[in-house]
Amino acid sequence: MKDKYNMSQEDNIFFAKRKLVDNIYKSANLEGIAITFADTYSFMNNVNTGNISIDDMLKLKGLKDAWEYVLKNVDEELTIDYIKKVHFEICKGQNIRPLGEFRDRGVGITGTAWRPKLPSECNYEQELKELLTIPENLDRCISIFCWIQRSQMFIDGNKRVANLVANKEMIKYGQGIIAVPVEKIGEYFVKLINYYETNDMTEIKQWIYDNCIDGIEE
Repeated sequence: MKDKYNMSQEDNIFFAKRKLVDNIYKSANLEGIAITFADTYSFMNNVNTGNISIDDMLKLKGLKDAWEYVLKNVDEELTIDYIKKVHFEICKGQNIRPLGEFRDRGVGITGTAWRPKLPSECNYEQELKELLTIPENLDRCISIFCWIQRSQMFIDGNKRVANLVANKEMIKYGQGIIAVPVEKIGEYFVKLINYYETNDMTEIKQWIYDNCIDGIEE
């Protein structure tokens, strides 16, 4: 999978900051938080439009805090502990338990009868280690994005965690940003459910490559 961009880390950080409102808007909608771009922009500028529920405001704050954490720690090694830290930032203050730790009970997935294994039945350390051996930067980042979503490590916020963790790696290696366009979320979920059920990420990776990678030419 050929890289689309070859940005310096500094330029990629600058690009991510410039696109932060858009990235949070898209990530929130991917997780099912129905919010407009205008309301996201207002929230990021500390303006309360009255259109956002308290619960959704807490989720947006979690995304904002998580992006700040990622942008400050781009060079940190990607480990399971790092992924847990991102979950903590994303879900703190939202009555999510366990927070920053793997879920301790089963979960259902909307749109499919497939059920993910319990974390206690998985070896995430080994799975991540294998993903990190993928030689192409963009291929590796997209694979991590897909894997975290399917793993369903946490009781809530898995898509948000996947987005932030994958983008941390995207930025580290100058690959731009992964963001699913809001108008294509329905199409994306068709690919995602197929991946959940088959554990074959070939199709969804190509779709993400074609539709979700944003950056600037050097």
